[in-house]
Amino acid sequence: MNGTPVRLTPLTARLLVRLVAAEGGAVTARQLYRDVWQQTVELPRQDLRNRNEVQKRILELRRAFDLAGPGQGARIVTTGQLPTARGAESTYQLNLSVAELDSTEFTHLVGDALRAAPASAVRMLAEALRLWHGQPLAEVHGEDFATAPVRRLTQLRETALRELIAGHTALGRYELALSVAELTAREQPDDPEAAATLARLRARLRARHGGDLLRHTLRGLRVDVVVVRGDLFDQEDANLVVGFSDTFDTSTDDVVISRESVQGQLVDRLFEGRHRLLDDKLRRGLKEFTPLGTESIRAKRRGRRTRYPVGTAVAVPVGTRRVFALAYSRLGNDLRARSAPADLRLSLERLWPTVALHGLFKPVAVPLIGAGLSRIVELDRTQLLLLIIETFVRSLHQDPAVCPELRVVIRGDELERTDLSAVEAFLRAVDERGLTPPPTKVS
Repeated sequence: MNGTPVRLTPLTARLLVRLVAAEGGAVTARQLYRDVWQQTVELPRQDLRNRNEVQKRILELRRAFDLAGPGQGARIVTTGQLPTARGAESTYQLNLSVAELDSTEFTHLVGDALRAAPASAVRMLAEALRLWHGQPLAEVHGEDFATAPVRRLTQLRETALRELIAGHTALGRYELALSVAELTAREQPDDPEAAATLARLRARLRARHGGDLLRHTLRGLRVDVVVVRGDLFDQEDANLVVGFSDTFDTSTDDVVISRESVQGQLVDRLFEGRHRLLDDKLRRGLKEFTPLGTESIRAKRRGRRTRYPVGTAVAVPVGTRRVFALAYSRLGNDLRARSAPADLRLSLERLWPTVALHGLFKPVAVPLIGAGLSRIVELDRTQLLLLIIETFVRSLHQDPAVCPELRVVIRGDELERTDLSAVEAFLRAVDERGLTPPPTKVS
């Protein structure tokens, strides 16, 4: 009472549950005795004995309620009279407010939720279901007088679970809807509707994640790190990062740049093969940077000859998004690109501030930089992926609003040589202990 458990004798506890099962209705003393004591033998003057037994338990019950305050027992357990052929018969009933009885509060909350908008309904249904502990009226489960209220409360709970799934779904909270649907399917294994709802939610979640292989929301930052299998140029909602050499060549003649490279695909797919259009945009962006020098035509007979520092990142506008051209390798005069782990780390560290400045706070999609013609043979695919993610996470310490999502796009042939469990472990460690070096540190 008032938060303190009260011990009742077994018969008094059964009598209380019998009154609860009446759901606010009055019950005669004769009926109470028949249901609670389950009398099987009639003795002389039995009615008087029965009434006395009931009155003793009613008195015990009122004293228990009086622990909540003087007079509470008489207020909660009220006495009435029912005229019968044999004269007036005493009746008893519970007079509890909605908040004083869990089953009543549960009923009202579910009823209100059925008339509410989804956000309010979800709140009320969750509150109602928190009141549910085991089976209703478990002390008298199976007895005739409990059958109807138990069935009603059980069916109402099934309704609450269905409506909670619908509410979470309407609000786009599919993971929360899924957990409720799984609970419903476990409790009702023979219900085809519960099984179908669970299947639909699982399919919806799979479709929403699409090609996602890993998705992790960094704790406290609301920034997602995603690894997705697919094509970089299919990420139409995101800014893109494309690796370049220090000369920012664009000619896809399979001599300076391979048509199959990411640079080659950039020219073909976003610039319709017009590399000079990309050249013009690069030149405008490169005006902000100081060149290292210019090669002579004798030394470098093909391609562009002005060199920029490794780590130069140029934001190239393409429609409503940006392509970040990142110089992370050096193109030798023999037209062979060369890079090293330190070059890649430096380039990535300089990339993220440029993304924060020019990226319009859009998701940014990055290929597995370093795995192609730049020939960074010192690092395997997993180490390259970790380096991209590690430098991004570190950049968030300086500016937590770099972008809402880092999306690393991996081709199918790269995936089999990439250990995503190591990446997931690194991200969990970031959440638990702050930023720590990945399994293989690249300096």
